[in-house]
Parts: sequence; structure tokens; C-alpha cells
Amino acid sequence: MPKQRSFFGKLIRIFAWTGIFGTTAVVSAAAGAAFILTVPLPKSLGEATANPPLSDLWKSGFRYQVSRPVTLLLMGLDEATDIEGATPNDLVGRTDTMLLTRIDPESESINVMSIPRDTRVEIPGYGIDKINQANVEGGAELAAQTVSYNFNQVEIDRYVRVSTAAFRKIVDLIGGVEVFVPKAMQYEDKTQGLVIDLEPGWQTLSGDEAEQFARFRQDDLGDIGRVQRQQVLLKALRDRMLNPKVITQLPQIVRILQEHIDTNLSTEEILALAGFGLQLDREALNMVMLPGRFSAPQEYRASYWIADTNNTNDVMEQFFHTEPAVAVLANNSPRRSISRMRIAVQNASRDPYMAQAVAEHLRNEGFRNVYLIEDWPDFNHQTSVIAQRGDINGAGFLEAVLGAGKVVADSTGDLDSDVTIRVGDDWTEQVIQ
Repeated sequence: MPKQRSFFGKLIRIFAWTGIFGTTAVVSAAAGAAFILTVPLPKSLGEATANPPLSDLWKSGFRYQVSRPVTLLLMGLDEATDIEGATPNDLVGRTDTMLLTRIDPESESINVMSIPRDTRVEIPGYGIDKINQANVEGGAELAAQTVSYNFNQVEIDRYVRVSTAAFRKIVDLIGGVEVFVPKAMQYEDKTQGLVIDLEPGWQTLSGDEAEQFARFRQDDLGDIGRVQRQQVLLKALRDRMLNPKVITQLPQIVRILQEHIDTNLSTEEILALAGFGLQLDREALNMVMLPGRFSAPQEYRASYWIADTNNTNDVMEQFFHTEPAVAVLANNSPRRSISRMRIAVQNASRDPYMAQAVAEHLRNEGFRNVYLIEDWPDFNHQTSVIAQRGDINGAGFLEAVLGAGKVVADSTGDLDSDVTIRVGDDWTEQVIQ
């Protein structure tokens, strides 16, 4: 590639990234994507003596293709305020967000696993610690090595690191993101200069408010609640970034990302990703959180998220096509049958008794482990069948049994469930019919 790219060459390169995978950026900062292509690509886009129209450059990028599944690691980083000599733009702090992502042109899908920052892992060469410490000890390379070492030796092709400052600025530039805030969120930490003050309900959040929404952890779910909210923001930002009006903000987005991003991806790879992402349906984005549990106070001095070996193995096989982990091969128990799935039922309809009716219906259909949880604080028209632990096929079977609703491929349901059913008015309408 020529050392000096035209302004529009840089613009299309960065916008392709943000427009398609700016969605993953939402989780704590902004993020990008990277991957390896298996067919030869031109070494450059060609030198231009004059800036061609943006539309021509955009179309030229579509000749690049993603030709095989690729795995990448996306990281949003805290500002390194406790590291001597570090500036706010240095990407040497702890990872606030970590997303393992597989881009699969064969199934035309994108699979994302959120790894909580407090996950207890072995950092190669350093010992046992929280996974967010890996970047501090050895940068992006060690962070990727740590993920691979602890999760089925998954092969990571590329990485992207982004600072939290980029997220705030980009959200403001695109006019905010619309999300549902399920409860009041108030918290202040003067040492970090963090003030969180959000009211419940549907809102269009500014960059600062979106960061508050993503960082709030002062409830029973702690960091895991953050991961769930980050997934909500991820989808909201994806929808917003695909709005044609966002194109007017391209020059500003370029400048922001150039200041806050570190990656080993190439221009050709980004353009191929852009072309691939634009062809996908909204439902092609499948998300899951690393299955696990909170550590008990008596287990360790620190508080950890402990990965569930068997369920993690299932997710790694289904989402990332890895081989089973050795530990799982030695201790694996038979997979839970559909009838024994843990199913949480939550009312989000206008009928206060509908969740109970759905639970009874499922029990009558032979499901043995169905329980009710607290009502969702908003009314939903459509029932959501949430694949909490990534079992999309199981969620699809439940959807068929209900005869209503839609499978949601994320981990925003009840933590103890395999599948959470958030009952909407459509199930009520079906009963009446």
C-alpha cells in the first residue's frame, strides 16, 4: 500500500469498519474487526491523482471477499489512570470489554461471545488472574493468547483494541442510541470521576449516558449485568450506524478512530468485511455470554466469574467450531435433554397472569424445569425466546412449542436459565384466537 493514502481512502477504510462492526464497538468503547482472507488480494487500491467520488470508492471495496470463517478478538480498554507515564490514549490498561467474534461466510452469520472482565483464567507466563489483566501484562498478543489458552485453543486471526473515549464521541456524533433503561441507575465514584444518573424507560442516550448505562454495576449482577447491557447497546448501535444519515459524520468519525484504535488488520480486509456485513440480515448477529457463575466469598480472595466448563465447551463448539477441551472430554456429562432445560418465564405482556399461563403450558408439554421470574418493566408486543447460554436450536424448539414469539440470540435473560421466555402480547392474542 502507498504510505500516504488519500483522505477519502482513509475515510472509506474507517467507515467500513465502524459501519459494519462499529456495532461491536458499543460494548464499552467502540471496536473494529479483522480477519484473514484465503484468496490473494491486490496489494493496494491503486493510487489516485484526484479524490474520486465516495460512492465509487465504496463500490470498489466490494470486490474483496471473505472466503472462509475468521475469528477475531475485540477489546475496549479502560483509561490507564493507575499506570505511571500512561496517557489517556495509550492502550495499556485493563480490558473493560472483550468480545470473541467469528465471521462465517459459509453460514452467513457473525457469532459473538462476551467474556466478562472478571473471568478467572490462567495468563500464560503470569499465572492465575482476571482476564482483564492480560493486556496490562503483555498487550494484545498476550490477551489473545490467554483467550486461546483458556477456551478450547480457539485460533484468533486478528485483534482490535479501542479506548473508551472513542465510544462517547462516536455516539454523540451519530445522534445517540435508543435503548430501554430497565431501572433507575445512580452511582458516583469520585476517585474515577464517574457519575451515573439514569432514569428508567425508553431513552435516546448521549455518548456520556451510554457509557453510564454500560458501566453501571451497582446491583446484584455486578459485572455480569454490565455485559448484558453492553449487548443491548451493541445491537442499538448497530441499528443506528446503518442509518444513511450517519454518512454525513464520516470525516469526524475518521479523526476519532485514528486517535483511539490499534489493530493488525489491513485495508483490504476491512473492505472485505464491509461488503460481507452489508449483506447480512439483522438476525445474523448471534451473541452469547461466557457461561459461568459468580465465585463464592469463601472460594477466593478476589471476586471472579468462573466459567462453566461443560457449557463453555458447548458454546465454543457451536459458535467457534473448536475441538472439545481435554478437561471436558475427561469429565463431560451427557448433554441436558430439551425437556430438562432450565426455562425462566417473565411477563412483559399487559395481562398480569400470562407468564403463569405460559409456564403451565410448557409444563403440560413435558418441560420439567420451568420457573417464573420478576416481570419485565416494559410492555412488549412480541414474545422473546432468549437463548441465554447460546442454545439457539433449543430456543427455536421452544418457539415452535409456543407458536409465537421470536428467538433472540443474546444473553440478556435470567442468568440461571438455559432459555428465558419474555412473554409479550402476541401470546395473549394467540390464546384468544
